[in-house]
Amino acid sequence: MAFTVPAELESKMDEVITHYPVSKRSAVLPLLHLMQEHYRFISDDIVNWVAAKLGLEPIQVLEVVTFYPGFRQSAPGKYHIRVCRTLSCAMTGSYELMDALCKEAKIDRSHCDHHHPIAVSEDGKYSIEFAECLASCGFGPVCMVEDDFFEKVEPAKAAELLAKYP
Repeated sequence: MAFTVPAELESKMDEVITHYPVSKRSAVLPLLHLMQEHYRFISDDIVNWVAAKLGLEPIQVLEVVTFYPGFRQSAPGKYHIRVCRTLSCAMTGSYELMDALCKEAKIDRSHCDHHHPIAVSEDGKYSIEFAECLASCGFGPVCMVEDDFFEKVEPAKAAELLAKYP
């Protein structure tokens, strides 16, 4: 079965491509962002589809996907959590926050590394990863659940935070 993209999404992509008349390759990033927004991660099928759409080799799209840590290459949970780990957040407890969130969500991060940064709970409800700078350095530790932003999150309040996402 061939991978297909909904007509409405493809229409958005066609409009985005018009902003890059000199080089369609420049449209790779915005198309990948639209795909991840729709599908929640970038699969091999998506890489191949975007490459074909732009007349590129799949490796040219995969280079972008693997370079930018904002692109997920595996399916996240229903609620995806990102915890800032840069210096100011680390100094205010982001590693402890990560541990507390994992404990509450029953997530095992032992297999995570640079190439596989996302861990998903067994029930698929939550996924978590460290993020590089969520741009609120004076209010750490900070995290995001989906697109919701939280500052000064105390590890002791991890259960309370997760309860907002049933």
